[in-house]
Amino acid sequence: MPDTPRPAEFVEALAKGLAVLECFDATHPEMTLSEIARRVGLSPAAARRSLITLATLGYVGQTAKRFHLKPKVMTLGSGFYFAARIDELLLPELRQIVDKHGDAASVATLDGHDVIYIAHHSTQRARRASAVVGARYPAHATSLGRVLLAGLADEALDRYFETVEPVALTARTVTSKEELRRIVWKVRELGYATTVDQLDYGITALAVPVRTPDGRTLAALNSSGYSGLVTADQMVAERLQDLRMAATRIAAASARVPALAAVLGSD
Repeated sequence: MPDTPRPAEFVEALAKGLAVLECFDATHPEMTLSEIARRVGLSPAAARRSLITLATLGYVGQTAKRFHLKPKVMTLGSGFYFAARIDELLLPELRQIVDKHGDAASVATLDGHDVIYIAHHSTQRARRASAVVGARYPAHATSLGRVLLAGLADEALDRYFETVEPVALTARTVTSKEELRRIVWKVRELGYATTVDQLDYGITALAVPVRTPDGRTLAALNSSGYSGLVTADQMVAERLQDLRMAATRIAAASARVPALAAVLGSD
């Protein structure tokens, strides 16, 4: 998505520090100063100032010449988790879906070109793309993302397609913008999305929107399973109604809990 306009009060140094924290991930658990600077798009001097600040505050550690995150980083996410009452309001719904159908269930919101998982429950133990809380994946390759894209206003959806460059994550990932736009329009018509081996091999998923009474999409809820053991058609036949009922209950909970509504409705 295009950069959000920056107000006069925007603190550039804080933004740089947060960007440094965000550049660490599963494939980059530790990096040198120069590697961090390249990933964030900062000069080495600016990256060093951010790292020194974060290290002083206890969020970053250093071993030899390589930097890594420290456990204190988790406190940034735990405040969000407990304030929104994720464990109390979302996880019971996900557990109910998994208890009945097996496999996994998740809730996610849209952030730019990606989806961010804000709740997840699973019985799966196989090696596959991890849908842990806080994980983010390209929206175009997930059932959750396609539902969330379908919930955008036409202008916002146009901006998405103007700026996104879809990447193939498997041989089956749809990367044509024209085809993706047709898929999103179909999702709008059906009220749900299915994917098969789009994000990773072996993942078949079904997602539905979590909507306000006036029809605005707050988030997306999905159920996923192993390709080959369950088909997209089977998921629709067996799980769609349960997902829609759970989405309705989540929407009702968000109406009662402002912190959860703020999380689900975040842009």
